[in-house]
Amino acid sequence: MSPASPSSLPVLIVGGGLAGTAVAWQCWARSVPFLVVDPGEAETTSRVAAGLVTPITGQRLKVSWRLEELLPEARAFYQRMEEQVGGTFYHPSPMVRLFSNERELKFWGLRREEADIQRWADTTSPDASVDASVFHNELGGFGQPDAAWLDTVTYLAASKEFFSAKGCWHTGAFKDDELDVSQEAVKWQGNVYAAVVLCRGAEERHDSRFFPWLQWDCARGVIADVRADYREHRMVQRGGWMQPRGDDGIYRAGSTYEFDFTRSLEESTEELRGKLQVLLKVPFEILSSQTGIRPIVKRQQLIVGRHPVHERVLILNGLGSKGVLRAPFFSRMLVEHVLDGAPIEAEVDVRANG
Repeated sequence: MSPASPSSLPVLIVGGGLAGTAVAWQCWARSVPFLVVDPGEAETTSRVAAGLVTPITGQRLKVSWRLEELLPEARAFYQRMEEQVGGTFYHPSPMVRLFSNERELKFWGLRREEADIQRWADTTSPDASVDASVFHNELGGFGQPDAAWLDTVTYLAASKEFFSAKGCWHTGAFKDDELDVSQEAVKWQGNVYAAVVLCRGAEERHDSRFFPWLQWDCARGVIADVRADYREHRMVQRGGWMQPRGDDGIYRAGSTYEFDFTRSLEESTEELRGKLQVLLKVPFEILSSQTGIRPIVKRQQLIVGRHPVHERVLILNGLGSKGVLRAPFFSRMLVEHVLDGAPIEAEVDVRANG
C-alpha cells in the first residue's frame, strides 16, 4: 500500500477495545474513513481493565517503559476524547505505593536516588503517607502524584456511541477467512477497504490466519468491586491495590497475575482476597469479580505494523496491562505509517516477533 492515501477507501479495524478504539480515533483525527467491527461482548479485557496509569511499577520498582513520551500523549489524547464526546473518563489520581516485603524495600534502596525515580516518586509530602489504622504500612512507601486511571467502560461506551452515530461501527462477529486480501485492497462481506488493522488482544492467539507465529505470554487477572470501611481519595497499593470509585466506600480492587487459565473465578477471587488482606486492616467485602486476559507477547513490549507478506494487513496488539498508557502513542505510530509512510520502530515492529 502506498504511504500516501489518495484513495477514499476506508480502513477496517477489527476489535473495539483500547487498541482498536485508539486506532479509530487516530483515523477520525486524520479524516480517514473507517469501520470498527466488534463482537459487542459485555466482558472483555479492555472493559474489565482497571485502567491504571502508574509511573513506577512492578516488584522491582522500575519507571514504566518510555513513560516520558507515553504519559503526556496519553493524558492529552483522553482529554481530547472527553471534549469530543462530552464526557469524563480520564481521572488524575495520586497513588501511594507501600512496600509489601523486604525485597521491594531492597530494590527501593538501590533505586531511590536515580534521577528517573526522583522525577516520578514523592517521598516527602503528606500525600506519600497513609492512615496506619486502615493500611498495613510497616515498611513505608512513596507517593506517585502523576498516577491516574481511565474509566475504560465509560470511555469505550462513549466512543462506540459516537462512532455508531457516524456509521463507523458494526457490532458483529469477524472471521479471518472472510477476508479477501490482495495487493490492491481488502474485501470483507462485499465491501472494499484500503487495509485491515487487527486489534483483537489475547483473542489473536486462537487460529490467527495472518499472525500464527506470534509468541504469546498472556496473563489472566481478576478485578473486583469491593466495599470497605474507610474513605480515601487516593489509590493505594501493597500487594493488591484499591481504587476509589466515589465517596460511598466502594472501590475497584486488583489484581492477580495468573498463567493457569483453568482456575475457577472463585479460586482467583480468593487469591485476590489474600492480596487485599496484606493491604487493608479494616473489614472489606468483595461484591463482585471479573477476569480478563492481558495480551502479552514474548520478547517485545508490544507489536505494531504490517504483515511481512500481506502489506494491507496490519496489527496493534500486546499492550499488556499498560493499554491505557500505550494505545494513544502506538496507534498514532501505526496510522502515520499507513498514511505518511512513517517508520515503525524496530523494537515494536511485528515483523521482528518470530
